[in-house]
Amino acid sequence: MKTTSWLLVPFIVVLAGCQETASSVADLNSPLPVNVAPVTGETWYQPPVGVTWQWQLLVPDGSSLNDSYDVAIYDVDLFDTSEATIQQMNVSDGRKVICYFSAGSYENWRDDEASFSGNELGNTLDGWPDERWLDIRSSNVHRIMQERLDLARDKGCDGVEPDNMDGYLNDPGFNFTAGDQLAYNRFIANEAHKRGLSVGLKNDLDQVEALVDYFDFAVNEQCFEYDECGLLEPFIDAGKPVLNAEYPADDWLDDANAIDQLCNQAGTLQFSTLVLPLDLDDSSRHSCLSEG
Repeated sequence: MKTTSWLLVPFIVVLAGCQETASSVADLNSPLPVNVAPVTGETWYQPPVGVTWQWQLLVPDGSSLNDSYDVAIYDVDLFDTSEATIQQMNVSDGRKVICYFSAGSYENWRDDEASFSGNELGNTLDGWPDERWLDIRSSNVHRIMQERLDLARDKGCDGVEPDNMDGYLNDPGFNFTAGDQLAYNRFIANEAHKRGLSVGLKNDLDQVEALVDYFDFAVNEQCFEYDECGLLEPFIDAGKPVLNAEYPADDWLDDANAIDQLCNQAGTLQFSTLVLPLDLDDSSRHSCLSEG
């Protein structure tokens, strides 16, 4: 999910301060260390640069996940994808399955939504009215995310894509810092690795250099559109892929020159770039990679 951080007006700042006061009673008894070392010694999937992939998080009513693409990785929703489907793709089809969940936001439709406390819920995410930012300093939030990683492991996921890992750059309604975010993101990565799960860094471009040693790949939205792709090069330099998605206008796929230009840029950077609908519902798709 791509969010923006540049529209901050005074009354929002005041509101954020009020929410921070309300959140001061949250369970913050287990602050996360920033300078923790990356987990080593475990075995987990480490995808190569240039890996092929498909990203479908939404399955329209009356249909099923489209598993017909000849790709190495499928990125699917952790909660909505059944263990049987994951096992089919993983064992029978020989694909790796990355499981998506939000690590930085509360979603009011998830199975574990009642596990969160009200004082851990911040502002609504821009463009996503059913989601609210989480107080990532809360030990209860940490516990819930550990349980989600347990679920990913138990379902047979090869890795995870934790989303909304950049709340500090937005307007979360809490005064947590870049250091708090760095500590939390390292915590999520290390907890994934402890469970034998590969883990991808979602967006959070400003902290790439501090996090590249902790994550196995990057998942990015619209770095070409926002001219941010250079910030992801440390992943490629480390031999780790960048899974990039662009969300163009509806008629963009009819523009062969625009497609060629984008794919040439992606090829130069060695990014695994897809052109997808914002809903990630498989209603359209263009891959800049050779598949099959």
